Amino acid sequence: MRNTSQRRETILQLLARQGSVQVTELVEQFGVSAVTIRSDLTALESQGLVTRSHGGALLARTPPPEHSIRQKDAINHEQKERIGALAASLVQPGDNIVIDSGTTTISLARHLRDAESVTVATNGLNIAWELQDAPGVDLILTGGLLHKKSLSIQGSQAESCLQAYSFDKLFLGVDGFDLQFGVTTHHEAEASLNHKMVERSRKVIVLTDASKFGRVSLHRIVQLDRVHTVITDAAISPEYREGLLRLGIELLIAE
Repeated sequence: MRNTSQRRETILQLLARQGSVQVTELVEQFGVSAVTIRSDLTALESQGLVTRSHGGALLARTPPPEHSIRQKDAINHEQKERIGALAASLVQPGDNIVIDSGTTTISLARHLRDAESVTVATNGLNIAWELQDAPGVDLILTGGLLHKKSLSIQGSQAESCLQAYSFDKLFLGVDGFDLQFGVTTHHEAEASLNHKMVERSRKVIVLTDASKFGRVSLHRIVQLDRVHTVITDAAISPEYREGLLRLGIELLIAE
């Protein structure tokens, strides 16, 4: 399964660079059968990521590129800070919350340093460091394997850690947000852990700047029927404002 997901992610990366791919070229590159490649393309097409063409496929939507944590922090930094401040206002004394790794969620952590009687669980090494000396925050850091590019801790050990808890709120960062496909991320292990966070939380709050709307990464975390609130910036399009309202999702705009 891991080889399959890695191959499909590589196909998406090729499509992002080239705009199209041919089955014969992919067979040669990956050393698998044409049947396997066609199955990959069919799976990606079912996710709305590619459009099948004669002998290959075209890119349907551009998946967001994966940047390092430092690069991500510099992108739309002011919007992320406002989103983080608004998200922090939703945290009440006595709350037990889980904060996903990411650069929008690190803005939330910065605004929680003065919180009182709050328990924070996180898989983000940078988020844990931000809150490690916050006097009113009890901190739980999951175990697992560190993904160095994102400073996120992933894997079965991290998922097992979450199994023992029940959280009031999840603050979830995403790489893509699509009205049809749901919320997505780049890596299978991260998507699996995020899905476990959703299962263990009574309220799911997605933090995303408006640039993520309409984008789809390879791995779906959840569909939008599991999302209660979206916090974003004023650049959200009318299509997405109306779409979230239609789905019954609370929309908060960080002005």
